[in-house]
Amino acid sequence: MAGSTFGKNFRVTTWGESHGVSLGCVIDGCPAGLPLSSEDLAPYMARRRPGQGGYTTARNEADEAEIMSGVFEGVTTGTPIAIMIKNNDQHSKDYEALREVYRPGHADFGFDAKYGIRDHRGGGRSSGRETAARVAAGAVAAKILERLGISVSAAAIFAGDAASAAADGDSVGGIIECVAKGVPAGIGDPVFDKLDARLAAAVMSVGAVKGVEIGDGFAAAKTRGSENNDEFEMKDSAVTKRTNHSGGILGGISDGSDIILRCAVKPTPSISKEQHTVTRDGEDTTIRIGGRHDTIIVPRAVVVVECMVAITLLDAMMENMHSKMSSLEGFYR
Repeated sequence: MAGSTFGKNFRVTTWGESHGVSLGCVIDGCPAGLPLSSEDLAPYMARRRPGQGGYTTARNEADEAEIMSGVFEGVTTGTPIAIMIKNNDQHSKDYEALREVYRPGHADFGFDAKYGIRDHRGGGRSSGRETAARVAAGAVAAKILERLGISVSAAAIFAGDAASAAADGDSVGGIIECVAKGVPAGIGDPVFDKLDARLAAAVMSVGAVKGVEIGDGFAAAKTRGSENNDEFEMKDSAVTKRTNHSGGILGGISDGSDIILRCAVKPTPSISKEQHTVTRDGEDTTIRIGGRHDTIIVPRAVVVVECMVAITLLDAMMENMHSKMSSLEGFYR
């Protein structure tokens, strides 16, 4: 399977399935000398873990991220960092009735069309559980960014009425906003590797995300250039902007102001309402999805978006280290 690795310099590969023995990630490109322990990952893992609250799945996973390699005497060694998260509360029998049926809104049909085989137990690699590995990697990236004076934080700014939906056997979605502060100007590459393009790709790779905007985003289409342009001015001997409609990125390169990103999260596709579907044999049928599922995924997805943004920014900053001769000369001379 291609597509399990993200990044050029800070490279993250996730592995494992929702109902397998474990899942995790391998981070390659983390600099040596970073103090790191499982305790650094725990607060991030806790924000994503299931079994917390009335509208999230009752699957009760501890989600303890165990560092298996790449750390010696409390600091990174520069070698690949392997992190493992055990699956302890999977109920695979809950999915047996779905073995031959395509769930609406899920990746079941696409996986069958591509591979001719799929893991029906929660979706396997297409399960939202895969994001636990991303969060573990994102926690490492965020710690490096913090050392560089950069913070990344996300929050839900809109959510549907989960209580009404749950009572009806349905689900809701929402919108997450992520803000990165302290990113210097000049990060990102023009043309195909624009910083906003990389951020959009990173966040869109989260299974539940169906739309991404930077700065004013789609609202910018309803304005004039005179309204949307951010005027420059000098402040404390530095080039700054009077406004931030661009969301901190111009021409695919950071402009020194806050980077602002928003994404739309779809309603959880696993619902108990009756839906029409087909079997793998091409027969029409109906389905009611049982088991343990989130009525709303947004609260747990917040940290996933935050971590994907952190990974992307760190990767772009590493790439930027060789963009100018002065940078090379400053390091080697």
